[in-house]
Amino acid sequence: MSTTGAATEYAALIAKLEIVSDMVIQELGYDDDCDGELVDAIADAAGTAIVGEDTDEVVDLSVLWWRDEDGDLVDGLVDSLTPLAEQGVVLLLTPKPGRSGHIEPSDIEDAARTAGLQPTSTMSASRNWQGTRLVSPRASRK
Repeated sequence: MSTTGAATEYAALIAKLEIVSDMVIQELGYDDDCDGELVDAIADAAGTAIVGEDTDEVVDLSVLWWRDEDGDLVDGLVDSLTPLAEQGVVLLLTPKPGRSGHIEPSDIEDAARTAGLQPTSTMSASRNWQGTRLVSPRASRK
């Protein structure tokens, strides 16, 4: 798990995602280029281990790392929805502009809407990654 410094660095993102103790968090699309400290900070905030794509649990947050070359974003988003709780959130992490694998915001919005999701905010997640918070339209009306 991360150090206190790493958790502090990601505090704004964790607050925006409303991560609380005992949340079940799934991670999809992790590879060598991902920010492991970010994942550790999210796990620390929840106080639980991150589950993988083959989980049988219902998850509160699905963290999806996606690059332009990873294929059809709609398919990736639909896969992230399978174990997601009704009020769950998808955090789509994509490379920032100017980095290899960047996805245009309009493409993210189109894919999200096709998958039945609504983007609520986009934020810097780490040095190389931006995060887009996605919810089902009914969940956005809290």
